[in-house]
This record gives sequence, structure tokens and C-alpha cells, in this order.
Amino acid sequence: MLEIVKQGTRIDFLSKAKIFFAVSGALLVISLGLIFSKGFNYGIDFAGGTVIQASFENEPNLDEIRGSLGKLNLGDVVIQNFGNETDVLIRVERSSKELEEVSREIKNTLETNFKSNPFKIVRVEQVGPQVGEELKTKAGYAVLYALVGVLLYIAFRFQLNFSLGAVLAIFHDVIITLGIFSLMGREINLPIIAALLTIVGYSLNDTIVVFDRIRENMRGEDAEKMNLKDLMNKSLNETLSRTVLTSLTTLVAVLSLYLFGGAVINGFAFALLIGVIVGTYSSIGIASAFVYTIKTKKEAAA
Repeated sequence: MLEIVKQGTRIDFLSKAKIFFAVSGALLVISLGLIFSKGFNYGIDFAGGTVIQASFENEPNLDEIRGSLGKLNLGDVVIQNFGNETDVLIRVERSSKELEEVSREIKNTLETNFKSNPFKIVRVEQVGPQVGEELKTKAGYAVLYALVGVLLYIAFRFQLNFSLGAVLAIFHDVIITLGIFSLMGREINLPIIAALLTIVGYSLNDTIVVFDRIRENMRGEDAEKMNLKDLMNKSLNETLSRTVLTSLTTLVAVLSLYLFGGAVINGFAFALLIGVIVGTYSSIGIASAFVYTIKTKKEAAA
């Protein structure tokens, strides 16, 4: 079995808890500052726009459609298959142009560039910002419900301290990811919400593995010989190789999607790239350190 971290490694992670908290605290403050001051670049899903569905006789090349419509200066344009390979959904961000004008420009451009592949316009719809507001609310509830579910599940499986540590790590990962999106002005759309929920799952999985090992060691023979700090450090070191190896292999897959996956999933892959890196850091440096800090404070107060 490939081993990234040698057996017997003894890194004192918990002695560096204050450094981890300081770094993460600074990143969270900066991220929240960016989110509230600069905001997000909402995509068509949230900001509203025009939706046009075209049905081609043969399967069209989506990159060629993007190239031809990109010359129209319609702003953000999302193009993807819809239902089957010959149907294409074209979503254009809101503009000052009338619905008929946008539709006519797109239709004329497609007719010019795809003469050998006839098509018909199936529908043209205007998506208002009110729909976007509803989507934003539902997306927020989706992330909130996920966090509440995590809180209850870990509290039931472990203890409330562990549950709070896991939720803090997830909150940390999602906020920093959103902060980077705000900083870079990258678009927030429905695939990005899906990516955030994926990050929640990935970060939780990583953290649960570490918590499982801590729980095993707390029930084992070493529990009476070692203090809590040494026991948790031992658990973190024992899972370190697995954590690093899993993260590296996931990063390779996500990086491939980011570089070669095309424009449609580029934002999704970028969010996952940040999420995997930040999630790995938080599962090692934040979640367990928070649990240790809470437990030692409770013991000191008892």
C-alpha cells in the first residue's frame, strides 16, 4: 500500500491549535468582509435572463455554438444540452435589449453558422430576478439543512463537542470557498451550490474518519496511559497518511475536470478544488483542535 506519511510519525498538531485558529480566523474575517462588501457575481440562475431552447436536426457542437454566440456581446451565455443530444438550452444574462431582439440575434447567428444543421426555436422565455431570489432562498435552505443534519448525526454518533467541531469545519470550508469566489468575481450559479454541498460531504467524510479514530483510541488501552492531547495527536497522525492520500487523488481528478472538463463544469470544478484543499486543512487543523479546546475547558471548569 502506498504510504505518503511514514508510520510512527508524531506531529504535535494540537500544540499548534492557536496558529490554526489565527490563520482560519483571519481567512474567515476576510472572506465574510468580501462577501458583505463586494458581494457575489450571480449567474443567470439567480440574476435572471433569457432562456432559449433550440432543437437541431443533428447533434450540434456546443463549443461552436459558444464561439458563434460569443461574438454577439450578449454578456454571460450558458449553453448546454437539454433533454437529448440535439436539443440545446441557451441562457443569456439580463440586458437592456428586448426579448425579441435577443432571440432574433441568436436565431440569425445560428442560421448563419449552422446552415448544414437546420434547427427550430422551441421556446423563448424571460426569467425574472424574482425567480432568482426564490432560488437563492432555496439554495440557502439546502446548505442550512445539510449543516443541521450533520450536527444531529454526529451528536448522535459521537458527542455534541464533536458535532460542533465538524459543523465549524464545514462552515469554515464553505465561507472561505465563497470568499474566494467573491474575490475573483467568479459566477455563483446552481452548479456552484451543488459544489458547495459536495464540499460539505467531502469535508464531513474527512472529519468523521479522524473522529472515528479518536473514539477508537479513547476506548482502547492507550486511553488510560495517555492524556487527551497526546491521544488526539496520535489519532491525527494515524489517519494523516489516509487523509493526504485521499485528498491528493481527489485533487488529481478534480484538477483534470477543471483543466479539461470544458466551460460548463469549470466553475463547479474550481469550487471543488478550493473545497478539497481547505477541507483537508480543516479536518486536520481545525475540527479536532476545536474539540480538544472545548473538552479541556470543560474539564478545567468542572
